[in-house]
Order: sequence, then structure tokens, then C-alpha cells
Amino acid sequence: MILEDIKLLHQLGKQFIPDVSKPKVPGPFKGRPEISRATVDEDALVACCPTQAIQKSPVRIDLGKCVMCGECSFAFPEKIHFTTDYKIATNVRERLIIAEGSTEPIVLDESKVRQEIRSLFGRSLKLREISAAGSNADEAELNAVGNPNFDMGRFGIEFLASPRHTDGIVITGPISENMAEAVQICYDAVPSPKLIILAGTDAISGGIFAGSDALNRSFLDKYPVDLYVPGNPPHPLTFVNGILELLRKRRDSV
Repeated sequence: MILEDIKLLHQLGKQFIPDVSKPKVPGPFKGRPEISRATVDEDALVACCPTQAIQKSPVRIDLGKCVMCGECSFAFPEKIHFTTDYKIATNVRERLIIAEGSTEPIVLDESKVRQEIRSLFGRSLKLREISAAGSNADEAELNAVGNPNFDMGRFGIEFLASPRHTDGIVITGPISENMAEAVQICYDAVPSPKLIILAGTDAISGGIFAGSDALNRSFLDKYPVDLYVPGNPPHPLTFVNGILELLRKRRDSV
């Protein structure tokens, strides 16, 4: 029986991605956009965005608001092209704004990374995910980070049920009025020092729900955010690479 199991494992090979910084994702995936300097009707370009993520003069795209619908690239392919670059997480909100003509990658601002994050959580990081009126799309992708393909647990990073046993929270969803108190209670239960990670467009800006009376995002006005993970929903590789960069951990298999 044991020999049969060993034979089966040999046939299946490694199911996990050895180095999460190197895999290629399929073409339909929309990652970091590139904006050319082609002349277009900028008013029409701005108007086609359902979340006001595009600004003009010069043209800019805010990935914190972008729902990756692709309408702008469909209407103005000569102006906007979405690459498959999934390394788009950062710790500075302004770095999610992509400027016209820029091809620079999105990276963390090392000067903004709190020293205790790497000194205390560099070897092990436990997180509590809070679905604050999410659509289940972001939550489904976060569930995937623990599957055999991405296997975030091999880096010592895991989701736990109790906030009292964690080092920080991951918020998904736009934070509705009904969930605002729950977010605060959960955050208060996490021992200090602690992290706040916003995963997905809804969490970062409210997404298509921004400005709704049903939201209460006052929690984000009170505390600094340690990591923004854009996407609608964010790709598991975006989430994993963002956290590994924040912790400055190796991204190959361990």
C-alpha cells in the first residue's frame, strides 16, 4: 500500500507552484495597466468607467477603484492595455494610481514598512479575514491561497478563526453599516502590534458601492493600512506576493 502511494505521488509530481513570483497567468487576466500617450477623447474615456477610476489631463487609472471590467481598454485599445503583471500590491495608497506613459512596476515603499512587521512576523503570520459585506468573490480567492497550488501555509502564513490568536486582519468588502461594528470588535481583539490588509477594490475604495449610504468606512479613517491588494477580485498570486514582499520573505519553495 505504501509503495502504491509513493508511486502515485511520483506520477502526480509537485502540485504547488515552486516559486510564486514567476508563474505566468492566462491572457484574460487583467493586472497592471499601461496607458499610452495616444490622443483620444478623454471625456469619453472617463465616462466609460463605472467607478470613476479614470482621471484625465493626464490620463490616470486608480487601481484602488478599478473593478477590472476592461471597458476602457475595449473602447480605447490604443490608449489602455492591461498587462498580466499580478504583482500590484503596495503599502502606499497613491502608488495604486497608474500614470500615462508609466511602465514602472508597483512596489512597496520600504520607508513606510513598520519595523515590527518584519521583526515579529517575518517567520510566522496569522491573519483573520473579515468579509465586511463582500460579494464572496474576494473571499473565494483568499480561500484559494491555502490550496495545494499556492500553498501560502508553507511560508508560515495562515488564516485563523479567532482574532485573539492572530497578528492582523484582512478586510474584504466595502464595509457596510451593519458590519462596521463587527470590524471594530474583531480588530480590537487582535493583540498589538497588528496589521491591517485591504484585499480587493471594494475594501480599498468601496468599489461600485462607493458613496452609498449603506456603507460605514469610518474604521479606515482611524488606523493606518499596512497593505493594499487591488483586484476585483484580487488574484491569489497578488495577495501572496504582496504579503511576502511586506515580510521580505523568499518566494521560492521552502
